[in-house]
Amino acid sequence: MSPVSPSKQVQPAAPAWSAVGAMTLCVALLIASEFMPVSLLTPIAHDLHATEGMAGQAISISGLFALIASLSIPVIASRFDRRHVLATMTAFMLASLVLIACAPNFTVLMAARALLGITIGGFWSLATATIMRLVPEASVPKALGVMYMGNAVATAIAAPIGSYLGGVIGWRGVFWALVPLAAVSLAWQWLSLPAMRSSGALPVRRVLDLLKRRHVAFAVAGVMLAFGGTFASFTYLRPFLQTYTHATLPQLSLLLLAFGLGGFAGTPGATALLGRHLHRMLRGLPLAIAAVTMALLAVGHRVWPVAVLLLAWGALNAAVPVAWFNWLAVEVADEPEAGGGLMVAAVQLAIMSGAGLGGLLLDHLSIAATFAAGAALLVAGSLVVGSGDRLRPRRRIALRETAPVF
Repeated sequence: MSPVSPSKQVQPAAPAWSAVGAMTLCVALLIASEFMPVSLLTPIAHDLHATEGMAGQAISISGLFALIASLSIPVIASRFDRRHVLATMTAFMLASLVLIACAPNFTVLMAARALLGITIGGFWSLATATIMRLVPEASVPKALGVMYMGNAVATAIAAPIGSYLGGVIGWRGVFWALVPLAAVSLAWQWLSLPAMRSSGALPVRRVLDLLKRRHVAFAVAGVMLAFGGTFASFTYLRPFLQTYTHATLPQLSLLLLAFGLGGFAGTPGATALLGRHLHRMLRGLPLAIAAVTMALLAVGHRVWPVAVLLLAWGALNAAVPVAWFNWLAVEVADEPEAGGGLMVAAVQLAIMSGAGLGGLLLDHLSIAATFAAGAALLVAGSLVVGSGDRLRPRRRIALRETAPVF
């Protein structure tokens, strides 16, 4: 299931593991920065005189700009040294954290989150192709695994630590604490990343042309429904735990830790199952998350059942991007950079739309309506995937149907 390197890709003679480490730290900080508002939604809304639904749009706005960046940054990067592009993206993240920490009002917060969205979309759309230029082909799966562990670690600790520190030093203090780490990440990248000259222009048309492939179009629909459904409910997890479960601040931190620990376990667990069960996972994971989401409404007034369900939700949620990006490596192997940009765009559009829908339902109906809508989108995502044949190129389906049976 390892990614296939494009013919233009320049393979290094020796792996640049320090550069992989720098990429991993940046990934961890991006995940922490992007989703930290989930654990701090209530105090942010109170301090900036906004509703919790409005504060949830901080997730949406970063998704919007990440969507734009994921389609445009690969095109821009194809004309410049990728080392400089990645360093610029990381500098944007640093500036965003400073702006969030000192935001005097909701408008400045949204502007800062927009800047963060540019980093998210740009960095993620280039990440896999960059890793493929940092290590020899045989080491690519290991290097990608290291980078995704940054994702898993941040998912595991960002929400509970953010919730706990938010109660101690305030939500602004939490973002100030990320600033020196972002500065370290920028310096480490600048010192460790080698020069990576352009290997040719990548027109945006080439990215969008992938949608003409039937299996890619179905995959994009499945990705958007799965991520949209997840983030319609996940974004408003703290309001659910406070108003539905009536969790205290210590309990809130522990519940979010359960979610994070599930995510930490879900990443390697999903990787182990990919070889034989990729398409089953793409169909089954959204259904399982939908079931857990509705179960939370059923037992949400009791802390311990909620903790168990959040553990399961975290594990399932972490497996979704692992499965989809491995699908990309297998089924769009001839266009990894264009496919990466398209996939990140679909994910970010789904996050933006899902968080926006969930916020509207929370403000105008209830948290139960928010979670139910998320579950419905997840079920729709599973139906789009179906048996998995829709996600395979037609030539592979034909070969499988005509293969002799022994």
